[in-house]
Amino acid sequence: MATLRKRGLRTAVICTEPFLNLAQAQAKTFGVPDLPIIMIPHPLGGISVEQVEGRGHAAWPQLEKLLAEMLK
Repeated sequence: MATLRKRGLRTAVICTEPFLNLAQAQAKTFGVPDLPIIMIPHPLGGISVEQVEGRGHAAWPQLEKLLAEMLK
């Protein structure tokens, strides 16, 4: 993601709640502290495909908002 951002491409990361601090630290370490992060509930493992899809659908408003901001 950092390489793509540095090349001018707009990117974001999707992560679950327990990994937010790690995602923020990695973004800062790789020189993109403003990297957008879309949060979804944890865990993803051990749940059904339908539940994973539901979490993706629930994150859709965050993605729409982010895309709208990027296209301003």
